Amino acid sequence: MNLRYIRIDNDKMQYETAKLLNIAKSTYSTWETEASPIPLKRLVDFCNLFNVSLDYALGLTNISKYPNMKKNIDYKLCSSRIKKIRKLNNYTQNDIATILNTDNGVISRYENGKTLILTEFLIEYTKIFNISADYLVGRIDEKIELKNSIKN
Repeated sequence: MNLRYIRIDNDKMQYETAKLLNIAKSTYSTWETEASPIPLKRLVDFCNLFNVSLDYALGLTNISKYPNMKKNIDYKLCSSRIKKIRKLNNYTQNDIATILNTDNGVISRYENGKTLILTEFLIEYTKIFNISADYLVGRIDEKIELKNSIKN
């Protein structure tokens, strides 16, 4: 993840970033060091604070923002896109559950909009299908493939 890089690039200290996100510095620190996962809603807050894409914050692309990027997660669109992408690629819920080391019920709840996808699973989903996290959660409308999008 690029949280640290983004924060430093914006001349902010950890405590300042935590204060802007209305959380404890220790909580923010664990996200930045990846000692604990950042909840997706909080990751979106971070991205909005620094005006960057989820894909960039997650280290999936070097593109820091997309045109017409929305500020919020579209829960209904997120669940339908997760399901649609899985089906288009001929995966079953069981296939995805196995890959993510979870059970079918979790995948079903994501696809039916009962539960927001966990950040860790969102990252894996983007890697499996080479698809933008911003697209999956409805922050952008263009279906962007991420394969080979990080330039060394």
